[in-house]
Amino acid sequence: MRAAPAGEDLTPRQALDLLVEGNAAFLRGEQTSVLTSAQRRLELARGQQPFAAYVTCSDSRVPPELLFGRGLGELFIIRNAGNTVDTVALGSIEYAVAVLKTPLVVVMGHESCGAVKAATEVVTDNATFPGSIGPMVEPIIPAVLQARGDAGNLLDNSIRANVRRVVRQLREQTDPLLLEPQQVGKLWVVGAYYSLETGAVDFFDLPG
Repeated sequence: MRAAPAGEDLTPRQALDLLVEGNAAFLRGEQTSVLTSAQRRLELARGQQPFAAYVTCSDSRVPPELLFGRGLGELFIIRNAGNTVDTVALGSIEYAVAVLKTPLVVVMGHESCGAVKAATEVVTDNATFPGSIGPMVEPIIPAVLQARGDAGNLLDNSIRANVRRVVRQLREQTDPLLLEPQQVGKLWVVGAYYSLETGAVDFFDLPG
């Protein structure tokens, strides 16, 4: 596998296509040659130019590099339980876009997300959780409330609603560092859902 072009040399669509193609190869069971050579490490020691910033869950079953067959220096990854965006995560995304010139931000939820499940239990059963787990899932609760009236499985609907909530935040309710490149077409913020059972990534929320 060859390294992707530098992020600043790609359009948002081209960056997204690299992820789509990589996941298709993953589904076919193709083994990619991940770029970890000494030469590649030396190149990256001088600087990084990832082509996508990826906000996803800390779940051990959801490793973005493997799902898309990407190597060192290609994905700028922000992970936490429930793929939410707090101040630390937002600053990381802004750094990727403003400093590293990344043209694509992906927010990805996944099947059977434990953090979203905990948030649904707060809503449906008035559940409480010890330590910092309760405050951690609080930002997800509005997505659960929004999804509660939808037909189908509450957990799956809530996972997708949580992704949409974060995507909307990054598209509409954020700093000019992210808003301005979106307005001129240099940045896309995309929502995705990963199926643990099939391995497929559904990029279901694209810029309108």
